[in-house]
Amino acid sequence: MKMTVDFEECLKDSPRFRAALEEVEGDVAELELKLDKLVKLCIVMIDTGKAFCVANKQFMNGIRDLAQYSSNDAVVETSLTKFSDSLQEMINFHTILFDQTQRSIKAQLQNFVKEDLRKFKDAKKQFEKVSEEKENALVKNAQVQRNKQHEVEEATNILTATRKCFRHIALDYVLQINVLQSKRRSEILKSMLSFMYAHLAFFHQGYDLFSELGPYMKDLGAQLDRLVVDAAKEKREMEQKHSTIQQKDFSSDDSKLEYNVDAANGIVMEGYLFKRASNAFKTWNRRWFSIQNNQLVYQKKFKDNPTVVVEDLRLCTVKHCEDIERRFCFEVVSPTKSCMLQADSEKLRQAWIKAVQTSIATAYREKGDESEKLDKKSSPSTGSLDSGNESKDKLLKGESALQRVQCIPGNASCCDCGLADPRWASINLGITLCIECSGIHRSLGVHFSKVRSLTLDTWEPELLKLMCELGNDVINRVYEANVEKMGIKKPQPGQRQEKEAYIRAKYVERKFVDKYSISSSPPEQEKRIVSKSCEEKRLSISKLGPGDQVRASPQSSVKSNDSGIQQSSDDGRESLPSTVSANSLYETEGEKQDSSVFLDSKHLNPGLQLYRASYEKNLPKMAEALAHGADVNWANSEENKATPLIQAVLGGSLVTCEFLLQNGANVNQRDIQGRGPLHHATVLGHTGQVCLFLKRGANQHATDEEGKDPLSIAVEAANADIVTLLRLARMNEEMRESEGLYGQPGDETYQDIFRDFSQMASNNPEKLNRFQQDSQKF
Repeated sequence: MKMTVDFEECLKDSPRFRAALEEVEGDVAELELKLDKLVKLCIVMIDTGKAFCVANKQFMNGIRDLAQYSSNDAVVETSLTKFSDSLQEMINFHTILFDQTQRSIKAQLQNFVKEDLRKFKDAKKQFEKVSEEKENALVKNAQVQRNKQHEVEEATNILTATRKCFRHIALDYVLQINVLQSKRRSEILKSMLSFMYAHLAFFHQGYDLFSELGPYMKDLGAQLDRLVVDAAKEKREMEQKHSTIQQKDFSSDDSKLEYNVDAANGIVMEGYLFKRASNAFKTWNRRWFSIQNNQLVYQKKFKDNPTVVVEDLRLCTVKHCEDIERRFCFEVVSPTKSCMLQADSEKLRQAWIKAVQTSIATAYREKGDESEKLDKKSSPSTGSLDSGNESKDKLLKGESALQRVQCIPGNASCCDCGLADPRWASINLGITLCIECSGIHRSLGVHFSKVRSLTLDTWEPELLKLMCELGNDVINRVYEANVEKMGIKKPQPGQRQEKEAYIRAKYVERKFVDKYSISSSPPEQEKRIVSKSCEEKRLSISKLGPGDQVRASPQSSVKSNDSGIQQSSDDGRESLPSTVSANSLYETEGEKQDSSVFLDSKHLNPGLQLYRASYEKNLPKMAEALAHGADVNWANSEENKATPLIQAVLGGSLVTCEFLLQNGANVNQRDIQGRGPLHHATVLGHTGQVCLFLKRGANQHATDEEGKDPLSIAVEAANADIVTLLRLARMNEEMRESEGLYGQPGDETYQDIFRDFSQMASNNPEKLNRFQQDSQKF
């Protein structure tokens, strides 16, 4: 092994040794500068490489975004996705390369500079220090006078010790120099070799990656050549089409006008029209109108949901309008509203009017053909008991209003003319109607029939359950009881005049209702029967306070005998023997009244029949009583002037209450104790009924004879659900009054909460019984 500095020369401390040291020290200093520079350059390269990887990754993400954007083009999406995956692999390879560079160059050389060169510098400092001390000892030894024996001995001893120390440190220093000179070669070569191997691995990985990608790129290149040829061909075709269209005459927009009632997309006609707003300013706005699916709709923007102007064109008429200042106007009139429209020219106006008229005629023709097909396919057992059982199963599923209502016996065809697949309903009668009969029902007035669409309108859950409790078969047994006896035939579909006469006779004049003898027994006899029952089973429940909730569920807590008569005394007051308090019905389960006191319903006056049927939750009997002329707000003077609606509350049926309200029951009519339906529903804890009455405009500020309103009753009873509903309704009422929004339904939160309670009351009533269930525990 060749030594940079000889140890023998070190002991001699010769000029040759000093020259060798000077050369080595200069070489090490320059080496340190070179290594420092190389490490710094390596750091810059690594940082730049990492920045390159970040930029490359961003570029790769851009390619992936472009691929997702091109999802409708399979070739572009597949190619870009494959390329972005390959680039991602290359980024990973670059990252590995820079990590290896950092370990091999930066870390390894930096460690050599900091450790080995630092040791060399420390040894150099010690050598220079001891070398100086040796020189000083030599000078001092040479200067001592011969006659000063003591100083001669001291100088000699110092020189001897200094020489000994110098030799030891000088040898260590020479050893450090020789080791450094030997080690620096291996450290530099090892780091550089590791760096080059990292590059070798990087390029091998890249080569392998693109070797696999090569065949795909070659196929894509061939496909790209075909795409270029196809693009050139399409360009020539588009240029030819452009030239052909450019030669057409577009002097007037009328040349583009056409309508097609048999269009495949269902759009008969479309185009721009001006529409007059229904606000006070009567502003005109240009909108894109179209006739489609037997409706007239318009859009402001393409992505907007179409706004329906006319729900069913068969219900409307169209006419010219010459009595306003604007030209080319026409009006589309439906049973509920009218819409004033303006075309751009007379020719366009005539075309739109003709398109609407043609659509009306086509819709009637298609409906007639459809009904004939359904009549041929319909089974004679449509109204059988089996279908009734099937309907119960269907109600458990999530069908639409049309499906749920049509599965009720008799509802698959129009109640009045028998046309199949009716899409309209009379909600207070509980029947389904065809489009033509529904228009006739509208003309009768809402006090006879309230018409609603089974497909276009939103149905509240309690109203939908009401429709499912009645049906065409039930109502026709009442309103057409004597049709066969009188020899009258029901009108057929399409006979408009015959239908109008028949429907008016059926529902307004009630000519076909069975005119049995009503109230054949005198009222005194009825009083005696009622009084006898009262004396037998008088209850002390009349002292029941608002805080003393009935310990039973709304469905089972209130019971009556077959006559619907209830017994108890008034609140803290003696009553006449023949008087029955409305509070007498707050009796617990099991205290049923004797059915022997009931009279045949045919011997009751219609008001009393409605009164008793309301408590019994018997909707067919209630409909029969109304058909015989019962006053829906009839007050029973024998029972604290309670009304059928109050009886329905006591009976615990939400659907019964809805039926009476739809037929004009006064939601604020109170009994002799000053309690209306809302009071009774609050006392009994019937949350669903409270929600229904508040939606129907019940006055929650009304107080009973004790000065208590429903809210105070609910607070005393600690019924959280009812308190929430009452307070929310009161807050909503105050907000509307303060903002002057009279007649408005309320904000979205208010409507959402009431909608949720309505859903629970109709579909999951057990959830609203938690208060009564909790009360039973105590």
